[in-house]
Amino acid sequence: MIIGYARVSTEDQRLDAQTDALAAAGAGRVFADRVSGARRARPELDRMLDQLRPGDVVVVTKYDRLARSLKDLLEIVEAIAARGAGFRSLAEDIDTTTPAGRLVFHVFASIAQFERERISERTREGLAAARARGRVGGRPPALSPAQKAEVRRMRDEDSRTVAEIARLFRVSERTVRRA
Repeated sequence: MIIGYARVSTEDQRLDAQTDALAAAGAGRVFADRVSGARRARPELDRMLDQLRPGDVVVVTKYDRLARSLKDLLEIVEAIAARGAGFRSLAEDIDTTTPAGRLVFHVFASIAQFERERISERTREGLAAARARGRVGGRPPALSPAQKAEVRRMRDEDSRTVAEIARLFRVSERTVRRA
């Protein structure tokens, strides 16, 4: 039996294109998750793995739908193989039911992992260069240093509650506590 697996990273994204492609590939059943591929805990993926039988073939539209890291991808494909099933990726034309397909799968997975690591490395380099030029990333603070001093004064001298101070400054109580 051909079994499809589809995944999107957020609830806002749609699965239609993936499920249509999987149906066109002959998937008799499709399991779908709405969770980041970086997370290994995915309910539908786990259900699919539990229901695999020897001879089944798991099909995905792209292999990054199955996992984001090479380690996870290899572990999942090994779990599929341990159940006597194969793996196919439509976009990369990979089919692990053949020796050549298994070789191509490992080569592609290694290249994908290398590219993700390079992207991460370039991002870190860009952030370091920006810091060297005096740029600080992230969200601006909710309270200025003067406002933080006023928060402390209101708490200590005026004996105001955290909730009251938060309302006055229009920030969360947690922000007031941190100040």
